[in-house]
Amino acid sequence: MENGLRPIFLNRRDSKSFTCTQCGKSLTSKMSLTIHMRIHTGEKPEKPFTCDQCGKSFKHSSYLKQHMKIHTKEKLHACDQCGKTFLRASHLKQHLTVHTKEKPYSCSLCGKSFSLLHSLKLHQKIHTGVREYMCFECEKTFITAEQLKQHQRIHTGEKPYMCSHCDKRFTLSGTLKKHERIHTGEKPYKCSHCDKRFSRLETLKKHLKIHTKEKPYSCSLCGKRFSQVQYLKVHQKTHTGVKEYMCFECEKTFITVKELKQHQRIHTGEKPYKCSHCDKRFTQSANLKSHERIHTGEKPNK
Repeated sequence: MENGLRPIFLNRRDSKSFTCTQCGKSLTSKMSLTIHMRIHTGEKPEKPFTCDQCGKSFKHSSYLKQHMKIHTKEKLHACDQCGKTFLRASHLKQHLTVHTKEKPYSCSLCGKSFSLLHSLKLHQKIHTGVREYMCFECEKTFITAEQLKQHQRIHTGEKPYMCSHCDKRFTLSGTLKKHERIHTGEKPYKCSHCDKRFSRLETLKKHLKIHTKEKPYSCSLCGKRFSQVQYLKVHQKTHTGVKEYMCFECEKTFITVKELKQHQRIHTGEKPYKCSHCDKRFTQSANLKSHERIHTGEKPNK
């Protein structure tokens, strides 16, 4: 120990057996006393436990042990609803609120509810307008330190999150999780109306509008309404007459890229939609659906 300061170790049978010689404070362990003595010596906190995978250092061996699970992908706590696994029990507990839809924390200003107290505290900063974290590169401000840290990767080009399946890298852990579902086929978001499942929450929200028949986007020219903004944008081209997509085989033009792709199958002979009953193939999914009714006997039009 520097500066000639040494801790005194007393009888371990006492409830607090490690006493500081400088201020007389008693501690319960040798490690706690060593850390405490740095207050008097001015010694910077040490992080002697280093991860051999990424070089990150920790004060305690237990912290390193917990961290190593990120690299080994050891996830001990599994959700009995969707099978998703987590490193910590506390993370599983937070996740379970997705299924229970329990939101006990409510904002007193707008009434919005949250499953986590931390999420409520972050939300309340929207009302106060406090943006205490500033990027020194572009002077953009953020509500939380995490938002600033994520933003700074635009300037540094850092992509710390790597896909374990294809080595593609991402700036955000959330983007990595969404990407990995392409490989795993995981679809954690389930529709409460028809049991259809989705890999992304935003895709589920769009799908739900089919059941609710919600159409918030209205055409200013004819009043026709749409459930999604991209459908409205495509529709508005019918008024302007803009056909920006051209077939290089026959120079025919189309309003949407989807129409162009469907048309190009005339030239390529591609028929990607196959009947599950008789092996007949079709260029368009709508033609397949019409055909399959021959086998199922379905008559949807009353």
